[in-house]
Amino acid sequence: MYSKEIYSLSEALGKQCLANDYLLITAESCTGGLLAQSITDIPGSSLWFERGFITYSNKAKIDCLDVKSLTLDNYGAVSQETADEMAIGAISNGAGNLSISITGIAGPDGGSELKPVGTVFFAISNKKGIIFNYHANFPGDRSMIRTKAVLFILNTLLKLTLNPQI
Repeated sequence: MYSKEIYSLSEALGKQCLANDYLLITAESCTGGLLAQSITDIPGSSLWFERGFITYSNKAKIDCLDVKSLTLDNYGAVSQETADEMAIGAISNGAGNLSISITGIAGPDGGSELKPVGTVFFAISNKKGIIFNYHANFPGDRSMIRTKAVLFILNTLLKLTLNPQI
């Protein structure tokens, strides 16, 4: 349903990354690599996409992205604090200069009153630190929530990369 839009956004993002010497890293949880797949669907994306971390478990977030156990204990895997640490950890553990993290509850289970299904946290970091973070609540089923998260972050990244000063 959104595949043409995702492809167009990924293609435009690639052009902006190349024009501004951005090398992107992704750190995904609830999207399970959907963002990285969308990016690598674009021919030549290896010129602007460095790597993707799929850190679905808490252990993976700790081992691969240096998310603190204390952060996970205090705020949970689905939190702005965890998303921020994921984005910073991706920059620290990769060779890129711009990172994005996504963590959330895609459902159909796992939600709570405070964090219902559709809760998603995002963070974007450069080498200096977090430059964007956001908390969204997307309606829909598992597939729709994941797709909406990818669409949101592709649009956001594209807007941010239009500014060569990030």
